[in-house]
Amino acid sequence: MSLVYLQELSLALEKQLFWLDYSYQQVKDLSSPDKFSIEEFNQFENLCSRYVRTIDFLVRKYFRCLDVEFENQGTLMDVVNNAHKRGLFLDIESTRQNKDIRNEIVHEYLDDALQSVFADVLKTSPDLLAIGRNALQYSQRYIRAKDTQS
Repeated sequence: MSLVYLQELSLALEKQLFWLDYSYQQVKDLSSPDKFSIEEFNQFENLCSRYVRTIDFLVRKYFRCLDVEFENQGTLMDVVNNAHKRGLFLDIESTRQNKDIRNEIVHEYLDDALQSVFADVLKTSPDLLAIGRNALQYSQRYIRAKDTQS
């Protein structure tokens, strides 16, 4: 992995986090999903989509990229465990919960079923944003350290 690729991924992650936070801010004060207007439900669906994409991007691209840098390839669970060891998030169980919520969102096809994850997505979105920001800070420190070595 090159530092250029890590920088490209960092820029992409910054955009992911911007849009996730934007969607979260739109719905964080909404009440129960069964009372959503069409526009509110659309905003919530946007949040769910961005939530899923952010988790996928972090685990499948960003964390995996860091593992390749350290020559430690393995399963997705290994990637998550290694990210935890690097201090990118404090609680591995909450990260597993984020992944479970992601799976629920991806496999829900009816509006009513998607509404059941509303509280979970609202509760865990700030944690997901924090994990992404921690990953960016970690990568920035890593890139600076590599730059000073060269």
